[in-house]
Amino acid sequence: MLYFRDVTILTPDRHIEHGALLTAGGRIEAVGALSEIACPAEAEIIDAAGCFLVPGFIDLQINGGFGHDFTVAPETIWAVAAELPRYGVTGFLPTVITSPLQTVDRARAAVVRPPAGFFGAVPFGLHVEGPFLNPQKRGAHNPAYLRAPDPAAVSNWSPDRGVRLVTLAPELPGALALVETLVARGVVVSAGHSMATYTEAQAGIAAGIRYGTHLFNAMPRLDHREPGLVAALLSSPEVAVGLIVDGIHVHPALVGLVWRALGSRRLTLVTDAMAALAMQPGKHVLGELEVTVDETSARLADGTLAGSILSLDVALRNLIRFVGCSVAEALPTVTSTPAALLGLGERKGHLAPGYDAGLTVLTRELAVALTVVGGRVVYRGDDRR
Repeated sequence: MLYFRDVTILTPDRHIEHGALLTAGGRIEAVGALSEIACPAEAEIIDAAGCFLVPGFIDLQINGGFGHDFTVAPETIWAVAAELPRYGVTGFLPTVITSPLQTVDRARAAVVRPPAGFFGAVPFGLHVEGPFLNPQKRGAHNPAYLRAPDPAAVSNWSPDRGVRLVTLAPELPGALALVETLVARGVVVSAGHSMATYTEAQAGIAAGIRYGTHLFNAMPRLDHREPGLVAALLSSPEVAVGLIVDGIHVHPALVGLVWRALGSRRLTLVTDAMAALAMQPGKHVLGELEVTVDETSARLADGTLAGSILSLDVALRNLIRFVGCSVAEALPTVTSTPAALLGLGERKGHLAPGYDAGLTVLTRELAVALTVVGGRVVYRGDDRR
């Protein structure tokens, strides 16, 4: 049982100065003004005066980190999950890029079996990015493993079997039927690594696509006569998009345009981070491909961006700096919007009684001071748990 005292509570729909929040049994028990919520004798008191208490962050696309790559070694999902709370992350989708289908099976087996005594960010299931991608926009995906959409290949893909989100190119032959198959099982389908025209993208959205993977990246440029996938995603109110806000993948001016077009209800910040996250510059891997990492980016030998070394707390700070919005305005992009996309909006993404106690405490400078998962403190800024 935790009692947060005299903290500024920010959620997508509330702002409480001098607030208090009580957790019990892994869920939020009460939230409101400090004067309204008493502290039980058995509760651990967390004095967070001067800080923000916000819902825990959710990253929908992360390929690895801390020296681990999920496609090379899916079993390392839990090692990365244990470290992600330092960035305020309480839930995420470990992302497996284009690879043999047996690799996806290994990852599915790994993601549904937490090790004994595990405490850290919760993987909600896999984001399988590929292998049904357009070779012309493969980016850092190994072309040897790309394949045509095939329902037989995904016969055991569903949220209860470890797959939560799938990225594919909607223009490929058979893709629309595959979208319908996956959506019927509860899988969120995203358009990405695609050469889709506007009409082809609209057909994919009509079939059930509800997300766009790293908007602008690995898709045709927005053109005033051939608007393509970018325009289809932006102009469809039922679709959310992911954006890598590191100032490298997308120019800050374009981030601002997307923000003004979508707001926080259809925009999710993602990191697309790879194994080099939190590591020193040098040679690393993304899947089977070697990646050169410097102080700001990760690239293949030909200069192609290969994921990022961005963390989600930095992405949030970047968004606020790039577009000039408030903390409260930006928060849904890493909390309630990704939760709603995954169908978890009744349990995660808000601070309200009955919601899961996944919480992040931020300083006024938006540094992560403390992270809570399931009502347990899993990270403190001073590194003492």
